[in-house]
Amino acid sequence: MRNENFDIPVTIETGAADRERVVTDTIQAAEILLRRWPDEGRGQKYKAALRACMDAMEQRRAVASARKAFVAAAKDAHIFVRAGSRAN
Repeated sequence: MRNENFDIPVTIETGAADRERVVTDTIQAAEILLRRWPDEGRGQKYKAALRACMDAMEQRRAVASARKAFVAAAKDAHIFVRAGSRAN
């Protein structure tokens, strides 16, 4: 597996008051999805994001699609996202 950097970092809320985390790569995104994701946000978009991150690390999918899936899962889980200037 290979860590792949996002072209534009994704900033998400961490759950702690006024705390944000900048996610810059697929390993960080996968770790957050696996260990820090709210249970109520583990639906289809969560599963798609986790699969996309794993596929990007195994070079079976473009890292841009993993980033996009991670942003979509965060929005679906009602996690505040600031994702830069590209389409989310």
